[in-house]
Amino acid sequence: MKLRAIRLDNVRRFTDPVELCGIGDGLNVLSEPNEHGKSTLFDALRALFFERHSSKNKAVSSLRPYSGGAPEVQAEIETEQGRFTLAKRWFAKPMAEVRQNGRVIAQSDAAEDWIARVLGTSEGGPAGLIWVRQGMTELEGPVKAENEAALEARRDLMSSVTEEVEAMTGGRRMDMALARVKAELEQYVTPNRRPRKNGPLQEVIDRIAGLERDETEQQARVHALHRDLETRKRHRKSLADLEDPEEHQARQARLAHAGETRAKALRHAEQMTNAEQVVAADELALSRAGERLKQVQRAKTELNAARTAIDGVTPRLAAAQTAEGAALAHAATLQEALQTARQSEQQQADLHRRASLAEAARQGAARKAELALRITQAEAARKNHEEARAEASLCLTPEQLDTLETLARAVATERRLREAGAVQIAFHASGAQEVRLDGVALGPVPAALWAQTELTLPGLGVLHIDPGARHDSGAVALAEDRLAQALARVAMPDLAQARASAQRHREAAARARDAQAELAVLAPKGIEALRRDHAQIPAPLDMPDLPPPAQTQTTLEAAQAEVARLGPLAAQAQDRALEARLEAGGLKQALEAATDRLTRARMACDDIAQLGEEDDLAADLARGRDRLQASRALLEELARKAPDLAAAEAAFSRAQSVMDAARSETIALQTELARLDERILAANGQAIEETLRDTQEALEAARATQTRLDHEVAVLIRLEDALTHARNAAREQYFTPIATALRPLLGLLWPEADLQWTSEKLLPEALIRDGQAEPVEILSGGTQEQIALMVRLAFARLLQDAGRIAPIILDDALVYTDDDRIEKMFDALNRQAGDLQILVLTCRQRAFRDLGGQRLRLTAPTPDRSLP
Repeated sequence: MKLRAIRLDNVRRFTDPVELCGIGDGLNVLSEPNEHGKSTLFDALRALFFERHSSKNKAVSSLRPYSGGAPEVQAEIETEQGRFTLAKRWFAKPMAEVRQNGRVIAQSDAAEDWIARVLGTSEGGPAGLIWVRQGMTELEGPVKAENEAALEARRDLMSSVTEEVEAMTGGRRMDMALARVKAELEQYVTPNRRPRKNGPLQEVIDRIAGLERDETEQQARVHALHRDLETRKRHRKSLADLEDPEEHQARQARLAHAGETRAKALRHAEQMTNAEQVVAADELALSRAGERLKQVQRAKTELNAARTAIDGVTPRLAAAQTAEGAALAHAATLQEALQTARQSEQQQADLHRRASLAEAARQGAARKAELALRITQAEAARKNHEEARAEASLCLTPEQLDTLETLARAVATERRLREAGAVQIAFHASGAQEVRLDGVALGPVPAALWAQTELTLPGLGVLHIDPGARHDSGAVALAEDRLAQALARVAMPDLAQARASAQRHREAAARARDAQAELAVLAPKGIEALRRDHAQIPAPLDMPDLPPPAQTQTTLEAAQAEVARLGPLAAQAQDRALEARLEAGGLKQALEAATDRLTRARMACDDIAQLGEEDDLAADLARGRDRLQASRALLEELARKAPDLAAAEAAFSRAQSVMDAARSETIALQTELARLDERILAANGQAIEETLRDTQEALEAARATQTRLDHEVAVLIRLEDALTHARNAAREQYFTPIATALRPLLGLLWPEADLQWTSEKLLPEALIRDGQAEPVEILSGGTQEQIALMVRLAFARLLQDAGRIAPIILDDALVYTDDDRIEKMFDALNRQAGDLQILVLTCRQRAFRDLGGQRLRLTAPTPDRSLP
């Protein structure tokens, strides 16, 4: 099938009819600006061939103009049977028809079937391989349905493109056999070979699991029955032994004997407890008697000590009080003399101050004039300092100049390195001719060449010189660029002016330092301090005649000396008076404390008088010691004859526990035997052993069924693997004609290149260049679209060889290709256009100007012309 003309009416922007006529064999190009209708033409043509006239889906709805209406598309095609006109209209009065020579040969569904037969049986047919819409240059797009349709088209092409594949694998018969095996296998397992849910194999597995659980449960019940029978036998024997009369009488006799022995031990223990209580009471009485005797002795000792203390403090207190009075009188006399000396000192100090002020007023006039002159000179020095600093701030600092000098030295170094490694060339003229080096006359002085250069030779032409890889000229440019950037940052046009600016900075800085030194000499503490000193100098005073300051100073010093002499004496007298007062106070407190101690001792003696005399208390203490000795001897005798109460208690407890245990065990065995009889009777009625045998037989049968199904699944998996291997081998044969068709196209871009294919999707997987396989998905966008286009051209060639001719339609299929490769892609398109029909739609008018081929235009149909 080949396209000859296309006509659109009421399609998107084309509310009036428009047509594309004159589509010939080989390469046809429609090159128009954006929004001229190229993609609309592509979508309309695709809808004509692949969308039913009754459809209202998204692809058809997108063809309607904004104002609505019924889109209509016509196309004139040529097949081996002749020329035909296909027409479809959607929405209002939808129709589909096929005409030949103006005669309708098919309408509606018959027309749809006719168009499908022309394209092929699968959805999209071969056009799914060789029609490329704008923005879909890759071999797989984002729409799953379109990908599956293209995959089916590639498989269909694989099954029928060569007789060799058909002979090896049976072609479609192979696909049918493989599909049947997969269908059989899917009844049993999932794609990852796990048992399918609710499938026969999973049902058998579930039945086996259930029977195994039943078997485990029933075996446990049988084991429990046997265990209950054995336990009942053992319990009956134990109960008979416990109920033996002789054993019962022996247990009772042991309990009676142990009880009598225990009672005797308890009575003796009670006697010992009473004896221990008597000993404790005698010990307490002895302790109390000893404490009473000690209290009486301590009270008498304290009374005598208090009387001795009072007798020692009384005479010392009287002497201390006499000394305190004398010290206070002497301190008062010295304090009065010190006060008089201080008043005299104050008067002499006031007189000396007034005399000093009068002298200072006389000397102030000369000092005030001197300070005024220094203030004027200091202000002039400060002004010079500020002006010099301002000038220095506008110039380059030495550090900035050092940076520039370093960069300049780097430029010079790089230039010397470049010139040292450069080729030297000179020209010695023998006549009037001259040779020009890059436009400049070359003389006998050697010139350095470090980059590609042209020599103009008059009368001969231009000589190109390439000195080869020597010193990297880029290093010179980089060093010069760094120097230029550094000069720009400090706003200097060149290095000479930068050096002059740095010199001015040094001179201004020197003037600033000189002015600062002068200012430090004139005003060490600052000009404001000079002004304060100037303001503090008093004006001359109008005072009466006063003694000279030297005379008043002598008188003042004499008064100060007297104060200095009396001050320490008065302080010492005060200290001695204070010490005497403190000593008298301490003795007074000691007397009061001794008095209080005597009072407390007398009260303590009065309180303990009721305890008795000291001799009587000593006699009571001796009698208590005798009673305690006798009670302790009695306790020791009882302890020596005491029976073992713990052993008697243990023997009685053991005999009692034996009786209780026998009674409890008898009751427990009787109860347990009743429960065992009930469980055994119930198990015998359920026939659990017969049920276990039935379950084991059913489990054995289910396992046999699983073994049979596992064998069937293994056979199917092995058959599927064998068929898949055979089909993969057929695909390898299929890739051979594709590689043959692709090799000259790939060679246009990459000599000796090849493509590696996937066996499942029948698409390129990697580009092999220089022996390295590069996955398609990591290649650049331009390389991917170039590979996709060349693969589509190869598909078209195979379809042509199989007798299934279809036009190649490319809507801006080369978006990312650079200028060099696009020329080679043009060569590939022209190469394939020899006996194929290719329609290229593009908005890149300048780039596709050199594509060649027949140029097409969208035009309005003439009134007297319509499609056949």
